[in-house]
Amino acid sequence: MQSVRNFINLSTKNYSFRRYCLTASNKSFFDKLVKESKVVVFMKGNPEAPKCGFSNAVVQIMRMHGVEYNAIDVLEDEDIRQGVKDYTNWPTIPQIFINGEFVGGCDILLQMHQNGDLIEELKKCGIFSTLIKK
Repeated sequence: MQSVRNFINLSTKNYSFRRYCLTASNKSFFDKLVKESKVVVFMKGNPEAPKCGFSNAVVQIMRMHGVEYNAIDVLEDEDIRQGVKDYTNWPTIPQIFINGEFVGGCDILLQMHQNGDLIEELKKCGIFSTLIKK
């Protein structure tokens, strides 16, 4: 079963940035964006067509767990791409947020998936992995 995903079309959002500088209004924009869904992934491309191997790995992990999430394609807007890096102080994409909290990138998500921590983290916000038998 393929999980349902929401794709954020950033061109329909009202936002303004001072390029490459995380201002209070930029922080507020990202605060709101990462809380719009229980799971948010800033990635290159979208879940149907990831544009890098790390983004693809995140998509595959989410798919295995049956997680619904908002996917934001950072390639659509350089301000979003740099802004999320400034927001988290994390230099790479993809970036994963669960329950409004920054989790990390692909390497962290993969490690959480492998050691079972991802199932527990998802459970904390009411998401039950399809890898767990009920």
